[in-house]
Amino acid sequence: METVHVAITGAAGQIGYSMLFRLASGEVFGHDKKVHLHLLELPQAIKAAEGTAMEIDDCGFDTLAGVDCYDKAEEAFKGVNWALLVGSMPRGPGMERSDLIKANGPIFVGQGQALNKAAADVRVVVVGNPCNTNALIAQHNCREIPATQFSAMTALDENRAKAQLAKKSGVGVEHIKNMIVWGNHSTTMYPDYENVSINGKAAPEVISDHNWFESEFIPCVQKRGAAIIAARGKSSAASAASACLDHIKRFITPSKPGECFSAAVPSDGKLYDIPRGLMFSFPIKSLGQGKYEIASDFNLSANAQAKLKKTSDELVSEREVVKDLLG
Repeated sequence: METVHVAITGAAGQIGYSMLFRLASGEVFGHDKKVHLHLLELPQAIKAAEGTAMEIDDCGFDTLAGVDCYDKAEEAFKGVNWALLVGSMPRGPGMERSDLIKANGPIFVGQGQALNKAAADVRVVVVGNPCNTNALIAQHNCREIPATQFSAMTALDENRAKAQLAKKSGVGVEHIKNMIVWGNHSTTMYPDYENVSINGKAAPEVISDHNWFESEFIPCVQKRGAAIIAARGKSSAASAASACLDHIKRFITPSKPGECFSAAVPSDGKLYDIPRGLMFSFPIKSLGQGKYEIASDFNLSANAQAKLKKTSDELVSEREVVKDLLG
């Protein structure tokens, strides 16, 4: 039976803890494969990772090939097929976004360099924020792996947007299709309500209150993370973990005809006027097994184009902040 090796950084943290058991259970890669987990933590948190490994063993999953703990990225990433870069420094009181970018940048330099030890087919998913720019840093510090094998997660933003549309229109989330979140995982992201469909109809045809999209829907999606922190005193963990697993499943399962999902991948500079090399969230069509193409047939209004320009400009400015870390 094939074994999939999966590395998770920050494995003892809330997000890592929330996803590890589901990874081990066969939910993500299927019950015809084994999963070997590589848990990477800081030296001071390695005991917590070891305790988590004990819990995973205690579940008795028949799809678990093994679980090992590491405090060195070079060892944790050796031979892995998927690297989930979850761990990052959280934003502290008084920190500007640029401060957070500078603080986290060196972490992803080191992890990018360590990814040279991964399998040739490795797929790298960056969850730790600011995820787009962290993914860019990791990718630039691992030139041996094609840039197209790196991505950053905007599945959480997509899932949040779908849930809001489902509530507003009174349908199940499964009836929301092509809910694409464009750009940066930040307050400049653009949840594209003009191209999403609800029960096969354009969303603006189903939801007649068009002002709602701009005044409530977009701000809600953009600021949902902050609202959750304000409500529960902690950042999103279970929903972020679930979205990461959705991200993987969407990449390994071929997309149905006419359907796309959201993920940040490197721009080739040819589509939607997005500068080459930016890690930008686009509509993605999965070809299966981690391979994909960016959907090129989305029509964008002048309003949408202006929003893409805003989030693109932010990513360009973030790239400038970390230019000395780009290998």
